[in-house]
Amino acid sequence: MNIPSELKYTKDHEWVKLEGDVATIGITDFAQSELGDIVYVEVETVDETLAADEVFGTVEAVKTVSDLFLPLSGEITEFNESLEDEPEKVNSDPYGDGWMIKVKCSDLSEAENLMSANDYKALIGA
Repeated sequence: MNIPSELKYTKDHEWVKLEGDVATIGITDFAQSELGDIVYVEVETVDETLAADEVFGTVEAVKTVSDLFLPLSGEITEFNESLEDEPEKVNSDPYGDGWMIKVKCSDLSEAENLMSANDYKALIGA
């Protein structure tokens, strides 16, 4: 199970990469493996400002549809549009080409509530 140590994580199985006040967000390797083959990623919240824990989109797999929860408050500035044609990138490269959104964070102190890689490993029993 791939859990990069430089990223932060949520109990909802999203990962966060902070660069200044911009967060790149996607779902973890564990999440994509639990979901199975991902067939569709829907994010209709670009240019909207949402609070932490609000739903920013959904990911649809062969077996199920799951909500995506925003880990940090802010404005969603970008959606990885390559996922429209190739949603399977979330399965094959969840921390790289399979990223989902970028957010301009409005409250960086919220990042203190995110889990470290070790905390996330404990959560999933890795």
